[in-house]
Amino acid sequence: MEAGSSSVSFPRVIIIGGGFGGIQLAKHLKDKEVQVLMLDRHNYHTFQPLLYQVATGGLEADSIAFPLRKIFKGQKNFIFRNAEVLSVIPERKAVETNIGEFYYDYLVIATGSDSNFFGSRELEHYTMPMKTIPESLNLRSMILQNLEESLIETDPVKKAALLNFVVTGGGPTGVELAGSLAELKRHVLRKDYPELNMDDMNIYLVEGSPVLLGPMSPQSQRSSCQFLEELGVKVMTDMRVSSYDGSKIVLSNGTEIVTKNVLWSAGVKGVVPGGIPMDRIVRGGRIKVDEYNRVSGYIDIFAIGDVASMSTEDYPNGHPGVAPVAMQQGKLLAENLVRIINRQEPVPFKYRDKGSMATIGRNRAVVDIGKIRFQGVFAWFVWMFVHLMSLVGFRNKLVVLVNWIWSYFSYDRGTRLIIRPFNRQSMTEDTQTK
Repeated sequence: MEAGSSSVSFPRVIIIGGGFGGIQLAKHLKDKEVQVLMLDRHNYHTFQPLLYQVATGGLEADSIAFPLRKIFKGQKNFIFRNAEVLSVIPERKAVETNIGEFYYDYLVIATGSDSNFFGSRELEHYTMPMKTIPESLNLRSMILQNLEESLIETDPVKKAALLNFVVTGGGPTGVELAGSLAELKRHVLRKDYPELNMDDMNIYLVEGSPVLLGPMSPQSQRSSCQFLEELGVKVMTDMRVSSYDGSKIVLSNGTEIVTKNVLWSAGVKGVVPGGIPMDRIVRGGRIKVDEYNRVSGYIDIFAIGDVASMSTEDYPNGHPGVAPVAMQQGKLLAENLVRIINRQEPVPFKYRDKGSMATIGRNRAVVDIGKIRFQGVFAWFVWMFVHLMSLVGFRNKLVVLVNWIWSYFSYDRGTRLIIRPFNRQSMTEDTQTK
């Protein structure tokens, strides 16, 4: 298909983004009288909830990624283009990309979210985010390279900086990452680095609010904190990062920690393509949409998932940025697009919250399902089952299961490889090309 042209008379639906929402939308448009064109700068779908396991050596990157073309193999009305979206041009119903322009009848923005540094260039440059597979591989390399460097460092302050790890943000990502680092220290690094005194390795979790896992129940909040402290993580709540210069982090209460390892998970913002007016963008860098996921002020542009902000009575600041929201919105929007094309009334979106969960290392997890709350070993198995079943592709499910079983019984992780050495400059260039 040539950019901007079409060989069929069916309405064209362009989906920007191959995340959870985009995939559900495209799948549920199968066999409908539409042409589906998906644009993504990667040719694969990333299972983001397990990125932290790639970063800490528990899984290889290809076990949580799946080719987008393979997902839609056999779907005759689906086309994929590996392209970077530069701008949306609503006046011409066009999407400008690095490979040309594409015209749409209906546009769906499903670009997800990215790390939010709240305007701090310093934090953006020196801290390590973890929203993509390349970023997770950078993080893994940085952790291992700093451990290797600590073996030959003789200056005690510089050595401490290499062995101090600060995770910012007490949401599920931060909690799971801190717990995984603690497990790595406890079961793996002691064997890999017998020359190091592992008591010199410190893991801090910094959260700006008084509790961890804010949206979850008080029981889960308390249990998550207790589990982390049992693993040796130093939990610091009601504190924010004031500054970080690459060697020393300063917190809002004046605490200073020398560290070369600041792992950023303190906030996210929507990835909004150019061309969307600023007055349509609200809190968290998200696009304001109505109850049908239609972008405010347009009849043919929609947004779903993390990038969309739908204000409702239950969620005045928009729905949580989790996969189930994106998936449910994608499925309903597919049905609504067919209704709109057939000149029928669309159905408003209502989120069905199926619960929240987080894992904090081996045999430790917290789960909230409705009014049911449970923690510990059973919660950990529930967490594993849900995430395993949510992975795309049988091979990925099998590979992850085998890795988890091996790690459970051997207390080991098999992917402690520095395949792509971390370089601060290349990371900055990757960030600038997003």
